Amino acid sequence: MASCPAQTVVKKKPADTAVYHFHKASADGTGKYYLGREIAHVMGASGSEWLERGERQQEENTSLAIASIKLPPNAVVADIGAGTGYYSFKLAAKLPKGRVYAVELQDALIVYLNNKKKLLNDSVVSIVKSTERSPNLPNNSIDLAIMVDVYHELEYPHEMLQSIRNCLKSDGQILLIEYRAEDSSIPIKALHKTSVQQLDKELNANGFILCQQGEFLPIQHFLYYKKK
Repeated sequence: MASCPAQTVVKKKPADTAVYHFHKASADGTGKYYLGREIAHVMGASGSEWLERGERQQEENTSLAIASIKLPPNAVVADIGAGTGYYSFKLAAKLPKGRVYAVELQDALIVYLNNKKKLLNDSVVSIVKSTERSPNLPNNSIDLAIMVDVYHELEYPHEMLQSIRNCLKSDGQILLIEYRAEDSSIPIKALHKTSVQQLDKELNANGFILCQQGEFLPIQHFLYYKKK
């Protein structure tokens, strides 16, 4: 008996929505666009060593970035896309009476964060598993949400920003630290850099306005947004 010929599965391109559009993916891109920007692929847990690289302080001056995040000792901060907790645990040292939520999507990094918390005997950082659309935090509970080289990888930036907006207190803010797309000399892949103009467009569309722009870091923007 003759065997049936193998079927070729043709993947359909996702249909455009009112929020997102889909085109052929570029290098390092998902093919999914938000307000004209192609969303970058998420760096997997296999990249955790890069987050903890010894050269990071020299390249990014992370100590200056952390020192520039002014917070009262009882503040509640959400580090969204916390990764290895590089920022989370350093911020915890500034908040003896506060709380840091290390918010992460990837299970392997959740394990990493829990192990690091135990190793450091930390009592300030709480580890939270997010979804692609929400940080899974209570409404009106956060003074500051930070995303360090994370925003450009959000699969659902519109939904995530709306969810963060609900989580923030009335005077809460978002801090974005993102590699500068305006500087072509910065040796970071194009889709992993963002411009202030593009960030303003996306944050404005979700009810936020730029309230502080810092350009004092070697290769990153330091941008605070507040609710309109």
